Amino acid sequence: MTEIYLIRHVQAEGNLYRVMQGHYDGGVTALGLRQADALAERFRGVKVDALYSSDLYRARLTASAIERSHPLTLHTDARLREINVGPWEKRFFGDLLYAEPALIALFLRRPGDWRIDGAETFADVTARAFAALTEIAARHEGQSVAVVCHGVTIRCLLSKALGLDVNDPAALPIAGNTAVSHLYYDKGVFTADYLNDASHLEPLQLPAWERSPDLRAERLDPLAEPDYYSACYADAWQCAHGSLRGYEPETYLNAAAAHRRADPDAVLKLLCGDEPMGLVDLDTRRGAASGIGWVSLLYVSPAYRHRGCGIQLLGRAVMHYHALGRSAIRLNAAEDNREALAFYARQGFTALSFERTELGRLLLMEKKIGGGAYV
Repeated sequence: MTEIYLIRHVQAEGNLYRVMQGHYDGGVTALGLRQADALAERFRGVKVDALYSSDLYRARLTASAIERSHPLTLHTDARLREINVGPWEKRFFGDLLYAEPALIALFLRRPGDWRIDGAETFADVTARAFAALTEIAARHEGQSVAVVCHGVTIRCLLSKALGLDVNDPAALPIAGNTAVSHLYYDKGVFTADYLNDASHLEPLQLPAWERSPDLRAERLDPLAEPDYYSACYADAWQCAHGSLRGYEPETYLNAAAAHRRADPDAVLKLLCGDEPMGLVDLDTRRGAASGIGWVSLLYVSPAYRHRGCGIQLLGRAVMHYHALGRSAIRLNAAEDNREALAFYARQGFTALSFERTELGRLLLMEKKIGGGAYV
């Protein structure tokens, strides 16, 4: 008999930013690193004879938590990867919910029936991942094995191994980050001790989780919608500096128009359904030679603040600059804007320097981005 611990990876940037990550090999989050610490403590003293994972970074980092107390060689297997969602890779959930609501509903509620051109089906994932899992189980007869992979992959594996209906999300939900399923394999038959247990995260005392609305984006022409752009920038300026002293609407409007001319995706209006709720403005020319991406404005309207929406706006900047091959993003933040500084610090920004202005100190902040990075 083989004992198997089937583990989902830590929180990755796609989970945080509400992006279809599939085979996209992005970074992990600050919370993900804390989850890895908790997972390491859970497995301290637990017998593990062999360690396997998907070859994607978020799974390999998670497996390294078990290596802290188990001097094992990590074996990676691409068959344990997440589902390849083809043309949906790296697309934001909010955009997909708006553009293809029927297909997204199928993916979430009857995933076994979901199909789009260029993507794997759940049956495809089941075939490759189950072959890998049974080979691992047979190879380690009489031993205990930890296998780290992904949410959809685990769902497919449990469906096949235990005869559960993949089209019944209530009976077979997506495992939470670092959740553990404890299985046994004996003479070709799988049985389960428990499924999707994340009790090791309780010491982190995480706040009750409430997902922010999934936001979508449209390209914005600042010169075609000057009132919207200027109203967003003015409110952001007021929040940062306490007044509109020094704010020059035409200067920032013309700068945004130049950003859009250089890159049609640089200026985005964010919407919740059809309601405008924010703005992203990127200057993709600035810092390009040094591999830096510059964020001119991230703005969330008052009605959507304190709901986790800012993370999705930041995600737009991160994903766009990652696609352009940049290694970091930078922005300026007023030292007196404590709420904004706290948000940026939570998302991995550090202060590089400051300059004194008539409106107070302005901090230059940076965040590393890219595959295999802490985000």
